[in-house]
Amino acid sequence: MLAIGAGLLGLVVGSFLNVVIHRLPRMIERQWRRDCAESQGNPPPVSTDTYHLALPGSHCPHCGHTLTPWENIPVISFLWQRGRCRKCNKDISWRYPAVELLAALSAIIVANHFGPTGQMLAALGLTWTLIAASAIDLEHQLLPDILTLPLMWAGLALSLESVFVDPATAIIGAITGYIALWSVYWSFRLFTGKEGMGYGDFKLLAALGAWLGWANLTLVVLLSSLVGSIIGISLVLFGRHDYQRPLPFGPFLAAAGWIALLWGKELSRVYLY
Repeated sequence: MLAIGAGLLGLVVGSFLNVVIHRLPRMIERQWRRDCAESQGNPPPVSTDTYHLALPGSHCPHCGHTLTPWENIPVISFLWQRGRCRKCNKDISWRYPAVELLAALSAIIVANHFGPTGQMLAALGLTWTLIAASAIDLEHQLLPDILTLPLMWAGLALSLESVFVDPATAIIGAITGYIALWSVYWSFRLFTGKEGMGYGDFKLLAALGAWLGWANLTLVVLLSSLVGSIIGISLVLFGRHDYQRPLPFGPFLAAAGWIALLWGKELSRVYLY
């Protein structure tokens, strides 16, 4: 019953995550434009519409058709409408049901792993935040501070009760996570003159360090680098990705961090022995 409840909750949360994934980058872009105009002494762009995570209501991104409750049921509505808007008949991205199913499936796994505990609730929050951050990074090559920084502070706050790790381990993990990728970034830039990754990756690994502790960071970096290399090389070989176009690293860090959260001890034992 716990797993079923977690899965149903995951579907509902996944529907909200789709709103975050779609709207948050656009909200950030609007704020950037206002900040740029202000720094140049120009009047800020005039916006006549209310746009944030709550308003306007869910609607078709193509024609603006406001969705009825029956058109907004996670996964089921997408299948019932055959992946098309009921009004304009244009395709709806497969990202929507994919995120909902991923949020539900990961919630079931977390619930089965931790059981009805505070660790389960915390792990669900981490899991769903990582899904949203990963999807945004895949689409926009952006890891928003509004997701990564609160995630880091949440990990540090949970360490006060030693939910996953103790405070010292969490603090060292956050510092080590940030400095590790910061060092790689600047080393790569000094030798090549190019940027190998974004600052959001530093902050995400710092957040994972706060949740998992410094000892798990090696596993996270190894897993993310291995999977990222395999997927990146495969995409280039099969012509699905231009090797000159950067591949977001955030989703690989997020996946590796989630795996380490659930099975880090077992994987470290296999790695060491």
